[in-house]
Amino acid sequence: MTETRTRILLADDHALVRRGLRLILDAEPDLVVVSEASDGAEAVTAAAAGVDLAILDIAMPRMTGIQAAREISRESTGVRILMLSMYDNEQYFFESLRSGACGYVLKSVADRDLIEACRAAMRGESFLYPGAVTALIRDYLERDRQGDGMPSSILTPREEQITKLIAEGGSAKEIAQTLSISVKTVDRHRANILQKLGMRDRLELTRFAIRTGLVEP
Repeated sequence: MTETRTRILLADDHALVRRGLRLILDAEPDLVVVSEASDGAEAVTAAAAGVDLAILDIAMPRMTGIQAAREISRESTGVRILMLSMYDNEQYFFESLRSGACGYVLKSVADRDLIEACRAAMRGESFLYPGAVTALIRDYLERDRQGDGMPSSILTPREEQITKLIAEGGSAKEIAQTLSISVKTVDRHRANILQKLGMRDRLELTRFAIRTGLVEP
């Protein structure tokens, strides 16, 4: 009897990374990459076309992996999601879980962990690379002692999108053209974002975007 293979969407903005990961995945008898995407927006569209598992790089242009995961979780409810990242970062990990991902894999050890993560996801289990467990627990307990809960996003999806574009250096005019909205609407969103976050300028907003995984450091 032929074993059913897990149909995988692979999303990363670097073609060489996708090629290497695809070689790892396609070599397994129960896994096959059926679709690729180079940014988060493409990934959302590809997921809707029918896959079992989406593997998303956290830092991608147009729409981050975390933003894409939220959209996929909302629109393609049967799709399991794994996040890929270069960064051993607890904030990215918790944001990934909030976005609907069931696992977080470091690129530096993807050749070792990715297959196991895929199979865990398809069994309905979570996957976290072993070396991060102690650090994450320590960090969580420290936050708890200090009375700090894990931060949750207070921005709307549109505000996150504009925050990302601002942090990437886009002017109000460029952002307006990218999102097909008016410059006044961009300015209004920017003012609302700064007020919500208690920030004053682009520099603080950029630091926030890096810390929450909207852009790469």
